[in-house]
Formats: sequence, structure tokens, C-alpha cells
Amino acid sequence: MFRRLGGLRRMTLSDTRIPGEIAANLVDPAAYADARIHDSYRWLRANAPLSVAEPDGFDPFWVVTRHADILEISRQNGLFLSGARSPTLVSADVDAKVRAAMGGSPHLLRTLIHMDAPDHPKYRAMTQAWFMPQNLRGLEDRIRQIARTSVDKMLATGGECDFVRQVALHYPLHVVMEILGVPEEDEPRMLTLTQELFGAADPELSRKDAPPPDPMAALSQGVIADFYAYFSRLSADRRANPRGDLASVIANSQVDGQPISELEAMSYYIIVATAGHDTTSSSTGGALWALAERPGELAKLQADPSLIPGLVEESIRWTTPVKTFMRTVAEDTEFEGRKLAKNDWMMLCYASGNRDESVFEDPDEFRVDRKPNKQLAFGYGAHLCLGQHLARMEMRILWEELIPRLKTLELAGEPKMSQATFVNGPKTLPIRFTIQ
Repeated sequence: MFRRLGGLRRMTLSDTRIPGEIAANLVDPAAYADARIHDSYRWLRANAPLSVAEPDGFDPFWVVTRHADILEISRQNGLFLSGARSPTLVSADVDAKVRAAMGGSPHLLRTLIHMDAPDHPKYRAMTQAWFMPQNLRGLEDRIRQIARTSVDKMLATGGECDFVRQVALHYPLHVVMEILGVPEEDEPRMLTLTQELFGAADPELSRKDAPPPDPMAALSQGVIADFYAYFSRLSADRRANPRGDLASVIANSQVDGQPISELEAMSYYIIVATAGHDTTSSSTGGALWALAERPGELAKLQADPSLIPGLVEESIRWTTPVKTFMRTVAEDTEFEGRKLAKNDWMMLCYASGNRDESVFEDPDEFRVDRKPNKQLAFGYGAHLCLGQHLARMEMRILWEELIPRLKTLELAGEPKMSQATFVNGPKTLPIRFTIQ
């Protein structure tokens, strides 16, 4: 099925190859900011749900677009690996640069998303208790205070604001930074670095001292180095003066009786300080965007607040902040009638799975009362999102505080999505509203 050309693996069966235009969309950050990616996913689910993309500048990869296939691959963590190659989409050139910089490793960081067993469960266990529902219940009152303050600031704008820039970005950021132990005065810095990390391919969000066509430059030369510098100081302080925060847990953790390495500690800080709030911000912004366009759905919530948990699940499905993860085949195998070879790369398209017509009725409709809602945005299996319960709680509390106070809601301009193939969501959301 495969032959080698110039040291790169190339697929040779024409019936597995995705048309060039669709393959190009899969690797184009701008396609994730408009409807093109969903058009491509729709075609793939109908015509080539497990097939090969060969876009220019990238190693070939299998593209997985159906809900059931994504779940099955996620369940088989020993066969479909996270750590063998990059778990996020990178070009062949960027992959080569990372390996050169990291002594052959394909990873700039070593977070939970870069790990497989036996390391993954050990490092996940370090902080898992912090994110379990029984522990989070003790934080609910404080989170509600933060939510109420955020809503008060929004309502004080006089009826018009950019919801993403004034609420959605800052509310979950403040919650996570308080849990982590980052001082409030440092939150703007954390937000900027997060946007530069996840928005490296977006001209409006990327670091300005690196050319936009090369996001690798922004990452290696600036963003990660700045994160390292900040969290190295924080970690040293927490080792000397432990507190009751997550930073102290990370700073003083051991695995197999030994302190974790600096790379693993810094990676842990970075994943909590970025993914811990950015994905929640995206789902929150996506929810209000959908409600602003659908007054009937807002009316349902106003009439029956018990639908708010359903709003949370639908916003997660609708936005799907983590658009893709990559997996690597551990050994020659067969999946859904396709022969996969060891070291083949696979793209799991979560945003496609969340609009799979075989699972969701009218998947392109936003319904706050959708039942059942088998959204898979948090992943599945061993890599199920560590912060899923916190994210749900934050969103539920925010809507409990905001929706009863809203009378009307509409868009006041054109919203924009960020450009990224990995994590994206609304970056501007101008709204106009009246209150009860």
C-alpha cells in the first residue's frame, strides 16, 4: 500500500487519496475560521471517512472524520499513540526544525497530550484529584463570585460590547489562574502568551517579532521561552514556599520516587495555563454567538433555566475548540477495511465527529435542548480532557448568572473566528443587548 519516495512515506492507492482542494483545507488555518472546513468535513464523511491527505509541505496522514471511528481510535491508546510523532499538525519543515532543536524528539514540550502509557497515567495522577467533581464543589462559590463580577462588568457597558474580549477571555482565565496560583496582575501576560501560542498562524494573534508564515519561529524563539522564564520563577518559589495551589503540586511532584524533570514541570504549567482557559473561552463565545443569532433558543433558556446544562453541552459540540489531534499507528494493523502501517500519522477531526449526521439530528442546527448530545469535544479514553468538569462548571455558572438578566440579544457587528488547525474559537464577538 505504501512506497518510499525521498525518505517520505507516500500512499499509492488512489481510492484512499483525498482530493487536493479538501486536503489543502485540512492544513489551512484560515479554513478553520470560515465555513470551508465544515464543507470539507461534510464531503469526507459522505465520501471518504477514512482516507489519506497529501497536502504540499506535509507528511501524508490519514483523516478520520466519523464519530464512531474517532471514539474507537481514542479508545485504543496502545495502538494509536500520542507520543511517537507530533500530536498536533505540523509541516514537514517544522517537524524537522523541532527534531533538530530537541535532539531528535518531535516535541518542544512534554505535556500529557504528548505522553503514552506508562508515563501518561502517572503524570495525569499528579493533578487529577484537583479536577474531580468532589473537589470542584468546594470552588463553586468562588467561581460564582468571579462569574457575577464578569456579568456586572458586561452589563455596565451600557448595552453593547465585544463579548469575547470583555467577558469570554477573562472569566475562565481568572478562574484557572487562581487555581494555578498565578497572581491576578500577571493574568494579562498569560492571556497574551496563550493567544500567541494557539494563534501562531493567525496574523492578528501571532507574535509580531516572528514572520507569520513560520509559526515555529514564534514558538521556539519567544512564546515558550517566555512561559519557561515565568514558570521557572514560580516553580522555584513554590518549592521553597509551598501553598495550597496547583503550582505547588506541580513544583513538588515526584514520579517513580524522583522529582519530575524541568521540561515536564514547565510543560505541565504551560498546558494548565493555556488549555485550562482558552478552550472554555471558545465554547463560551461560541454559545453567545449562537444565541445572538437565534432568539428562539435564548427564549427557551429564559423560560426554563434547567436547560442551561444542555446549553453547555451544545456549545461545546457546536464550537469544538480542539479541532484536531494527531495519532501515530504503533504497528501494522487494519482499521475499517484499511491497512495501516506502523508510524502512519492520523488526524482525528473532532469538529467533524461532532457534526456527524449518523449521530446528531440536524447537526448544523444549534439546539439548547438537544438530547441525547454525544459530543466528543473532550476526547475519549485515556486522554479524556482532565479539566472537563471544571469547564462545564464554569460555563454553567456563567449562564446561570447572565441569562436571567438578559432581555434581548443580537449581533452588533461581524464576529470573527481565530485561524488555527489545532485550537480555535471566536476572537471577536460584538453584541448588543438589553437587560431585564
